[in-house]
Amino acid sequence: MTRPPLPALPDALGMPPVRSLRLPNGVSLHLLPADQFEVLRVTFVFRAGSVHQHRPFAASVTANMLAEGSPGIPARRIAERLDYYGSYYEVSIDRDFVYLSFCTLSKFFRETLDVAADILLRPLFPEEEFRTYCARRRQELTIERTKVETRARERFAACMFGEQHPYGISSPAGEYDRLARTDVEAHYARLYTADNCFVVCSGRIGDAERDAVADLAARLPRGTRADADFPPVRTEHRAFVPHPGAVQSSIRIGRLLFPRTHPDFTGMQVVATALGGYFGSRLMRTLREERGYTYGVAAAMVNFEREGYFAVATQVGSAVTRDALAAIDEQIARLACEPMPEEELALVKNIMAGEMMRILDGPFGIADVTIENLLCGTGNEAVDENLRRIRAVTPDEVRRLAARYLGRGELVTVVAGAESPW
Repeated sequence: MTRPPLPALPDALGMPPVRSLRLPNGVSLHLLPADQFEVLRVTFVFRAGSVHQHRPFAASVTANMLAEGSPGIPARRIAERLDYYGSYYEVSIDRDFVYLSFCTLSKFFRETLDVAADILLRPLFPEEEFRTYCARRRQELTIERTKVETRARERFAACMFGEQHPYGISSPAGEYDRLARTDVEAHYARLYTADNCFVVCSGRIGDAERDAVADLAARLPRGTRADADFPPVRTEHRAFVPHPGAVQSSIRIGRLLFPRTHPDFTGMQVVATALGGYFGSRLMRTLREERGYTYGVAAAMVNFEREGYFAVATQVGSAVTRDALAAIDEQIARLACEPMPEEELALVKNIMAGEMMRILDGPFGIADVTIENLLCGTGNEAVDENLRRIRAVTPDEVRRLAARYLGRGELVTVVAGAESPW
């Protein structure tokens, strides 16, 4: 039986260059024109994630309550104005940053930016809405923490970094009751400033659109650049989280490595993809297809501003937890000992390149990748450099990286479930 050859990897993905402006207040505005699309997206990136908060949950509450009313304009009216023009507003927050995106048809960009100004520059954080939001989030978090997946994820972060480290801490749900509206106002005033912001605009950008976005960003007040205090990392290599009566165990395995700027990050992305980055990966075949232990398993490299780590995540039946752990260990050890077949490596590279092409199919995906590059201190030329590095990875390089970074003694293993597997 003959097989058709795998498609060749592209030499380059053709990321458009970024046009950057420095506004009078210090905000960097980055433009990605795509005139063939009659849409516009403006994303404000603030250094205002949870590592910078002075009180638990202040960062997420602030970000998610920005649209809950401005002077003379209730939250309902803000939402109605966006709906009327077919525009929408998205909030995303991680440990380091907050991302606020406004998406609109090009012909309604002025009306949408007027709403954006109310949200960004004049939030009220009304007391009644603030208390309602905190009560709801406390209840949602309490429910989330009844799940083995959530408990494993939080304990894994604590084991990786330390329970008091900004990347590892998980605050009690009761802290929502102790959070005051003044804490949210202070977080907003300190961090939603020009010194902690850059802006990326993508889509149909003419002179009028550029000037309007620049005018809005230039109205952000000056402040002081945020700088979080990071204590030393304190790693715990194994932990069990008891969850009586659970029919499944949630497993997390990984280790602290390095952020995206490290020269081995791309190679370790290849290793992670081979292990659990696509449906036919080694762990998926072993745990799901061959043994029926799980519906799914994933492996990935995770990037923060100051750290990065490798992780495997899955949920398996309680009765097969030990066997699943042994199977994961076996597959990691195989990567470290046996050169990967050329055909398998070629498939992994094609999957990674295809995913990059999928993400870059449109102005919003290009903007997302641009933001990631800016946060890493690089330009969009980094995309083709990453593709070049993927193309250059050899079977021996995969084996070397797995042997160097995924030794069993270095891995953190966390299991949440009914019984300890050890």
